[in-house]
Amino acid sequence: MTAQASPRAGLSVVDGVAMLAGVVIGVGIFGLPPLVAQHASSAELYLALWLAGGLVMLIGALCYGELGAAHPDQGGEYHYLSLAWGPQVGLLFAWARGTVIQTGAIAVVAFIYGDYAQRLLPLEPYGSAWHAASVVVALTLLNLLGTRESRRAQVFFSAATVASILLVILAGLALAEPQQAAAAPPQASGSTAAMLGMGMVFVLLTYGGWNEAAYLSGELRNPARNMSRVLLIGTALVTALYLLANLVFLDIFGLDGLRQTDAVAADLMHMVAGPRAEAMLALFVCLTALSTLNATIFTGSRVYYALGRDVPQLAFLGRWNERGATPLRALLLQCAITLPLILFGALSENGVQTMVAYTAPVFWLFMSLTALALIRLRRSQPWVRRPFSVPLYPLTPILFALTCLGLFYSSTLYAGSGALLGLLVLAAGAPLLLLQRTALQEQPDTAE
Repeated sequence: MTAQASPRAGLSVVDGVAMLAGVVIGVGIFGLPPLVAQHASSAELYLALWLAGGLVMLIGALCYGELGAAHPDQGGEYHYLSLAWGPQVGLLFAWARGTVIQTGAIAVVAFIYGDYAQRLLPLEPYGSAWHAASVVVALTLLNLLGTRESRRAQVFFSAATVASILLVILAGLALAEPQQAAAAPPQASGSTAAMLGMGMVFVLLTYGGWNEAAYLSGELRNPARNMSRVLLIGTALVTALYLLANLVFLDIFGLDGLRQTDAVAADLMHMVAGPRAEAMLALFVCLTALSTLNATIFTGSRVYYALGRDVPQLAFLGRWNERGATPLRALLLQCAITLPLILFGALSENGVQTMVAYTAPVFWLFMSLTALALIRLRRSQPWVRRPFSVPLYPLTPILFALTCLGLFYSSTLYAGSGALLGLLVLAAGAPLLLLQRTALQEQPDTAE
């Protein structure tokens, strides 16, 4: 009987950084700055929020650097949570990721792609949803062809995205004259702390996705050394680009003007490109969305693979295609779950907002548990070799866990009924814990 195919360590640091940059650097940087500006009383506070977002991302990256180097696995958070809190918590996370977190995130970016693709190629009715569904299917097929094809496309998408952002930044600095804004609208009411807290919610939505690199640890060459490099290099790259972009926005619009614009990218491109701005912007956003989508589809399928590997009743998901070096059935299931979410979003008033409301609270809840898992694993498995150790332990993971809990609270309040729906779907996965109990009875625990 031949051994079942398993993943090969074929990803380089460049591949990992490209995946990380592709997930994080997205359309949020041209959509969320006005909302952040509405919660900052000065330009200095506005920039401080973006810098703080980069620092939170760095703290999280350091925590994930230790987890990924000490426990490399395609399951990412699923693997860490299972080790730290038990297989039932891991199974519940896998359910949440498959039905809420990852598939919802794919649907969000697909809708953004669809909105701008609709400007280039109108399809009626429900044109945005048709474009969104089509790009999810197309990129799933690309990943089905194999890991090599997907990562080559990702390097191109990521490089083109970074180059496009730099082009917009340089064009804004060189060609656009600073504009005088009209009187500023009233800012959101509430205490300064509450306003800054809501500003951080929007900032970290823009920075979201860096944790996806955890799913690459099982396929990185020399993950003990390279996992921390991928996270730290990627964090520095993203933070530098975001700070530079926001300096340009402040220079051109001013804080008051930035608060008033509904589409900062559209206004900026109109200033530097005139009547061609709309088509240029649509192409740019579509390219950026393709980069994010491809990386998210690639990493998202790995948790289904890990789940099928660990739960005998779901073993069909744990089949790895040796020829393409990719989890075929996991990719197909992920696509099958995402498409109904796109339909649900198409029938709502705003697909993007609906999907953000659906995913954010569940995401931050499990992120806090993952941060605390680092502390628990240090105590329960002191014998495990940790080639990379998070600095200032245990302050770093505790600070990150508290930040995540605060974001869970804030996003629940902000998302309203959408958050409730996501939490209800999470609760609906509780019966699956019976599968895990059966698996534990059939298979004794094994050391990592």
